[in-house]
Amino acid sequence: MNDPEWHAVASEMSLSPMFGRVRLRTLIMLRWLAVAGQTATVLGVNLVMGFDLPIAACLGVIAASAVLNVSLAVTQPTQRFAKDWEAAAQLGYDLIQLMVLLALTGGLTNPFAIIMIAPLVISVASLPPRLWIPLAGMAVAGSIAISLWHLPLPWQGAFPVTLPSIYQAAIWFAMAITIAFTAVYAWRVGREAKRMGTALAATQTVLAREQRLSALGALSAAAAHELGTPLGTIQVTAKEMLRFAESDSVREDAALLVSQAERCRDILKRLSQTQEASDRMHDRLALGDALEEAAAPLRGLGAQIGIHLNALEDRLDPPLIRRSAEMLYAVGNFVENAVDYAHTRVDITGRWDPERIMVEIEDDGPGFPPDILAKLGEPYVTTRRGREGSGGMGLGVFIAITLTERLGGHVDFSNSTARGGARVLLTWPREALAAPADPEEEAEEEEIPGTLS
Repeated sequence: MNDPEWHAVASEMSLSPMFGRVRLRTLIMLRWLAVAGQTATVLGVNLVMGFDLPIAACLGVIAASAVLNVSLAVTQPTQRFAKDWEAAAQLGYDLIQLMVLLALTGGLTNPFAIIMIAPLVISVASLPPRLWIPLAGMAVAGSIAISLWHLPLPWQGAFPVTLPSIYQAAIWFAMAITIAFTAVYAWRVGREAKRMGTALAATQTVLAREQRLSALGALSAAAAHELGTPLGTIQVTAKEMLRFAESDSVREDAALLVSQAERCRDILKRLSQTQEASDRMHDRLALGDALEEAAAPLRGLGAQIGIHLNALEDRLDPPLIRRSAEMLYAVGNFVENAVDYAHTRVDITGRWDPERIMVEIEDDGPGFPPDILAKLGEPYVTTRRGREGSGGMGLGVFIAITLTERLGGHVDFSNSTARGGARVLLTWPREALAAPADPEEEAEEEEIPGTLS
């Protein structure tokens, strides 16, 4: 897609912002939850279960997090988004605080060691890779450190529990694998969600622009209607001035007024005709006309475009469909792609039966690459790799599919077995594209019951 508006939306959402995606208040709230949970756990293990803990040191480490929270709440506006480096620093502190607390209570042999993954998951979800990857490395290195240097695991009785070295090594490997898997999984899911959000924002931009154009057409029609009366008065007055003008200069000015008034009336007449763009008659068009309207801007740009109609059942007339911006855009986008890649020809075939309307677009180009065919429809997947001046971001196909599915249809991609080029098949339920009722037919139907009565 080469539309600057789509590029602006995608760039705005895909680039790393100056301020991150997590509020300072969220980090503070999560840390308060950690403080409450750590305090309850330490006191419960020591006082209720009777395990001997370095209680003062543990509470001191927990109190440090509480002090940090209070200082941030007092000195910073908590409603703002934390900058990426600020969030990374705070999550790094949380990670170190957890490692120190675990080192005081048995290291990796502590059943609560798995909690080290929590700050890492938050960092992956909210930070760019250049910041969360060092945090992941810190978590792995820290897990090695606390597996080697830690106080004994608190236990009842005179003899502490000492796990075999191979078992402790297995715990570390499990921790490292869990950290790596969780980080990569969270990053991929977040990345896909971000890309999907960007593409959906571009789709909304397309629809919003169509709505603005529709509103502009209605406004122009209303303006033409309102200006018609005063302009008629001006024209009549100017003609009277021309008829009774005594000097040549006044006659010339009056003639100029009459000619310009005529020009304005012609302009308003054309504007008033655009009112039909929103009426029910204009919203009805034949399938062939819709395909021609979608392909018209692309004629003469290279490949020859042919339009064909084919009923799937005998004696089935071509359907009348409603003018749908979603349908016209989707077909136009796929035709544009076909024209870009075709050698000499693109064929658009409309087919229909009582339940479905189908549009098939075929070209005689190289076809879809095998590695792209299975991914078509995902945001930012493009077949324009290496094509000079393409500039495509891969959003066009995604937007076209989204608009097709919005009407209840679906899109299939394949390579033509007969011609070798690309083949795109769009299918909609017939009722989804059904044309609005003809006002004259409705009027006749309303008159019939009255006549019979």
